Amino acid sequence: MGNKKGKRAAETKKDRKRNRKEEEKRRKKNEKLNNKKEKKQKEKKERIWPKILIIILLLLAIVGGVVFAYRIYENGGGMQGILAAAMGHDKDTKKNLPEFRCLLMGISTDLSSKLTDTIIVASYNPNTQEARMLSIPRDTFVGKNEKKATGSDKINALYSVKKGPEGTLEAVNDITGLDIKYYAVVETEALIKLVDAIGPVTFNVPINMKYDDPTQNLHINLQAGEQEIDGDKAEQLLRFRHNNDGSSYPSEYGDNDIGRMRTQREFISETMRQTLKVSNIFKLGQILDIAKESIETNIDFNAAKDYIPYLVEFSTDNLTSDNLPGTPAMINELWFYKVNKTEAQKLIDRLFNNVVETSSPSGNTTNTAGATKTKEQIKISVIDATGGNTEKFESAIQKLEAAGFSVTKQAETKSKSTSKKKQQTTTTKTTSRTVITNQKYVDGSIVEEVKNTLGVGDISNNSSSSSEADLSITIGTDFN
Repeated sequence: MGNKKGKRAAETKKDRKRNRKEEEKRRKKNEKLNNKKEKKQKEKKERIWPKILIIILLLLAIVGGVVFAYRIYENGGGMQGILAAAMGHDKDTKKNLPEFRCLLMGISTDLSSKLTDTIIVASYNPNTQEARMLSIPRDTFVGKNEKKATGSDKINALYSVKKGPEGTLEAVNDITGLDIKYYAVVETEALIKLVDAIGPVTFNVPINMKYDDPTQNLHINLQAGEQEIDGDKAEQLLRFRHNNDGSSYPSEYGDNDIGRMRTQREFISETMRQTLKVSNIFKLGQILDIAKESIETNIDFNAAKDYIPYLVEFSTDNLTSDNLPGTPAMINELWFYKVNKTEAQKLIDRLFNNVVETSSPSGNTTNTAGATKTKEQIKISVIDATGGNTEKFESAIQKLEAAGFSVTKQAETKSKSTSKKKQQTTTTKTTSRTVITNQKYVDGSIVEEVKNTLGVGDISNNSSSSSEADLSITIGTDFN
């Protein structure tokens, strides 16, 4: 009896132990299953969240893209719109930008006394996409008493005499009546760096240039014709006035300082054209760094940068330039340039104050000198710079004559022409761009008609030319 009870107790104990093991086994199994289930759920969540995040980002990108695309459209589209949108501009930003005006001064670092060799009033209107340049002759008389005039009464001496650019800025504002607030002084070294940063500038050097001045360490040696101008050649080009033998630019181009100022403006124009290429946009940081380090200026770069998106779309076809009207004069045994105040005011009104010249009811145009001419009376000088392509040159003349223009003086390369008009033979170099130079204040609408007749042409002004022609046209290889 006792043995049976003991045996049952032992079996019961064994059963309980077995049951506990089985229960533990089931618990572990369940725990493992639960862990596996939790792990799967966790993995599933981990897989879902990236997808959700991607969807959210895509939605944000789509919304942001739509908004950004609208901002690009709102800012005019194209590269202008992209840059403007990236800078946070809206449709009102450009409207509220005033015309930007600045006095540009060029100074040679090789001179013991700093004289401003280049003085140019420059303006840019982002809303009309028009730019203006007005050259101020460096010998312009700014003194008060002609009987006591000295070299310090020339405008180019004010930088040294008054110890900075403010004196020159004040004098230019006094002469022009313009309220120019900003100035930028570019020294020789900065010019070389800027041109080299942009890359060689393709430019048509108008004449052979050979001049040496050891006192200034200035040596100019350039051949006429279209070529690549680096920083060193740019200095030579912009400082040239006359050759060692005394010869200078031809009178039709504008001799000595007048020709020099024209070359300066045309080189600046061509440099602008090539700087604003899309490939140079990525060099903007480098250009601004050089400007900050090497250019003396009071321009607020934070404010000026707002103009950058719109400059990208600027075309130098909308650039008008000229010289300040006046004549050379001997004052107190020194040569000065005396401003013709009446003509200067007319020119400034036309360039900067939006004063439009009027035409008579007969369709004649009145220029600032008061002479009234029909388009048939306007004298046009046509110069062949096509590289000897006689067909192109003659085709240009025929188009002008068929449109009713009077081509009274023609210059060509040594190729034969069939035109019946008397010609003057002049050998010129090849240039890729056709240039129409307004030399006698011809009404802008007629100059535009000339351009439309030819189908090409950069318009420039050179009212100081002594040529008898009203317009001078250089036919380049771009004419078809």
